[in-house]
Amino acid sequence: MKIIQSTTDIEAGVSALRLIDPRLEPVIERAGEIPLRLNEAGFAGLAHIIVSQMVSRASADAIWRRMVAGTETMTAERFLAVDEATLSSFGLSNAKRTTLLSLAEAVAAGELDLIELSQLEPTVAMQRLTALKGIGPWTAEVYLMFCGGHADIFPAGDVALQAAVMHAFALDVRPSRNELAEKALFWSPWQSVAARIFWAYYASITRRDALPIA
Repeated sequence: MKIIQSTTDIEAGVSALRLIDPRLEPVIERAGEIPLRLNEAGFAGLAHIIVSQMVSRASADAIWRRMVAGTETMTAERFLAVDEATLSSFGLSNAKRTTLLSLAEAVAAGELDLIELSQLEPTVAMQRLTALKGIGPWTAEVYLMFCGGHADIFPAGDVALQAAVMHAFALDVRPSRNELAEKALFWSPWQSVAARIFWAYYASITRRDALPIA
């Protein structure tokens, strides 16, 4: 199992993808610098991804700053210890609040080791993550990519990735999750680098950062 740990790994992936799929050459050129953006595995890393889902980068950053300030140290135990007034001040939706509390309870009780889980084979890790209430495929895939360093994962349900691939390959319609997942298999074993390329490409053509983690 390939693991991405540094910009050197990203560069190796980009070089390999140029050979695997020559169609990516103009996409890579337009994308420019391909960011690494790795966070530590654990509760804070997954919580940050949950907060970032389906909101603007500015909103996610604001919520996350309030959460960090309210807990001082973002751990499962500290999150569970927050009083109701402080928890309400974070600005979390009811769904995200419920998901984070359930996640924190599982981690604090020792039922879930997110660091160990991030090192498992993708299929097994995905099954365990998505078994948690409120954690869907996108959240699990992004956690494994950016906190586990998995090199061969492509979050095909990501709208920005779908839009980027549609634009890059001049498709008539945006590919569905299943259609894009099938296309992405061609970029194995560097699907995570391909995803980073398309996020950077999307940022280039829209002038806004779509990468789901800061």
